Amino acid sequence: MKWRLASGVLSDKKVPLKLKGKFYRAVVRPVMLYVTEYWLVKNSHIQKMKVAKMRMLRWMCRQTRLDKIRNEEIREKVGVAPMDDKMREVRLRWFGHVRRRSLDAPVRRCERLALRGDVKRKSKHFDGEEERVTKKMRVVEDEDEDEIERKRSRSKRKRRRRKRRGKQR
Repeated sequence: MKWRLASGVLSDKKVPLKLKGKFYRAVVRPVMLYVTEYWLVKNSHIQKMKVAKMRMLRWMCRQTRLDKIRNEEIREKVGVAPMDDKMREVRLRWFGHVRRRSLDAPVRRCERLALRGDVKRKSKHFDGEEERVTKKMRVVEDEDEDEIERKRSRSKRKRRRRKRRGKQR
C-alpha cells in the first residue's frame, strides 16, 4: 500500500479513532513488525519500536507530548496493544514454526551444529536464547491450557444449570 493513501486515512479528522486503529492494526503494524521475528531483539530495539509506534498513534489522534496524555490512554482510544507484546507474539509464533519443521530443514540443521559445539558462538547474546524462548513458549502454552480449562468448566456449569432448570419445571 502506498503511504500517501494510508496517511490520508490516518490523518483525516473525519475518520473515527477506532477505525484508524483497525487500519493501523491491519496495515501499519504488520509493516513495522516485518522480519522482527528473526531479530535478536535487544531492549534498545524494543524501545525504538515503542517510540515509533507511539509517535504514529499520537499523530493519528492529533495529540502531542505537550498535551500530557498518557500512552495507555492513547492506546485505549485507538484500541491498540503494546508493541513489546506484539513483538513477543510474533517471535514465539516463528519459533513454533521452526520447531515444527523436520530435522532435515536448514534451520534445524544449524541448530544441531550449534548444540554439538561445531559452530563457535561469537556473541554473548546468543547464549541461552533457545532456553529463554522455550520458557516463554511454555508460559504461553500454560496460559492457553488454562483458558481451555476455564471454557470447559464454564460449559459444564451451563449444562448443570440447564438440567436443574429442566427438573424444576
